[in-house]
Amino acid sequence: MSFVTLDGVMQAPGGPDEDTSGNFKHGGWSFGYWDGVMEKVMGGQMGHPYDLLLGRKTYEIFAGYWPKAKDNPFADKLNKARKYVVSKTLRKLDWENSTLVTGNIPEEIEKLKKEDGPELQVHGSSDLIQTLLKHDLVDEFWLKIYPVTIGHGKRLFGVDTIPASFKNRRRYRSHISARRRDQNRKL
Repeated sequence: MSFVTLDGVMQAPGGPDEDTSGNFKHGGWSFGYWDGVMEKVMGGQMGHPYDLLLGRKTYEIFAGYWPKAKDNPFADKLNKARKYVVSKTLRKLDWENSTLVTGNIPEEIEKLKKEDGPELQVHGSSDLIQTLLKHDLVDEFWLKIYPVTIGHGKRLFGVDTIPASFKNRRRYRSHISARRRDQNRKL
């Protein structure tokens, strides 16, 4: 599940200080587009049981916000979800239901995907997504494509992206469309 600009940037949609790496100065670019329709779409995508697969930076951002969030329709689900966190530097995870994923990351994620359990969702986590794409471990994308261009920043589709085809899922009034990867469709 990713928020993406028209030119493919996914870095820091939620706030100006969310991720300033690489001298990124456009954080919070998704503001102004959220409305009741978008909340309903997100509610639908997050309204069933799921586990989370997160990179270190996204985990730190989420763990710093969601456990304290009040009166937010997504907080309870995110806090109760099992969280698998990929990191080379973290040693301790304080957010409830969090498990560190280490070792051969593609192999460990393949094992997670084979386990019985709810859907495994990736939120944000641009560096982790590059690893998943390189090893063909993405089954489906839920992209929120915003009518914004930024020019630079962390991109959803990096240099190791394998060829794929997409089909339109739905377009929303706020000029945001959701697209999903169709694994069975050839280029």
